[in-house]
Amino acid sequence: MDPPGSQKQLISRLTGRVIEEDGGGLTVDVGGVGYEVTVPLGTLGRLGRTAASDVLTLFIHTHVREDAFLLFGFSSSSEREVFRTLIGISNVGPKLALSVLSAVTVDELAQAVGRQELGKLVAIPGVGKKTAERLVLELKGKLEITPGRAVPGPVGPPPSTPAAEQLVATLTRMGFRPAEAERAVTTLSQTRDLTQLPMAELLRDALAVLSR
Repeated sequence: MDPPGSQKQLISRLTGRVIEEDGGGLTVDVGGVGYEVTVPLGTLGRLGRTAASDVLTLFIHTHVREDAFLLFGFSSSSEREVFRTLIGISNVGPKLALSVLSAVTVDELAQAVGRQELGKLVAIPGVGKKTAERLVLELKGKLEITPGRAVPGPVGPPPSTPAAEQLVATLTRMGFRPAEAERAVTTLSQTRDLTQLPMAELLRDALAVLSR
């Protein structure tokens, strides 16, 4: 069987409306045909989806097995390429590759690999110490941080208040990664009193933080 990166990509992109969401699975309506697509957590948030009627474009990796024909979708071509690079590594399958891209952005992964931050990689569900070491070894020199974009550093956990917890939960339901939501709320709490502002205003400001 050909390695994952060499498979002929029968479907490389889908543009349509999301008509169903189920965890990391989406059904995308394209011209009346529904395609089941598995995506990393936070994909819809990164695509800026605000309503069910929004037309979105997903970059697709077609994964063919003897018993299945699977579609994996991504918010950018660079994220798709990193996914393909990951599944080309020994003992890293699509499920683990999705787990990686659900936990960290492409730039954060590049930073962790470049700095050999094994602790950050081990914190990803499904990644043990040996797998983290393999990722650092195999990905070294293959990932680049997007020029002009700073990789956010740790800013601490969000405040433990009902407003902060509700805001994190709302952002996560909108499709952002939990780490992205927590970082946005923590950043926002440094300049806003989360207990004194309406949730609609907090959500607007948090989205502004995430768009930077």
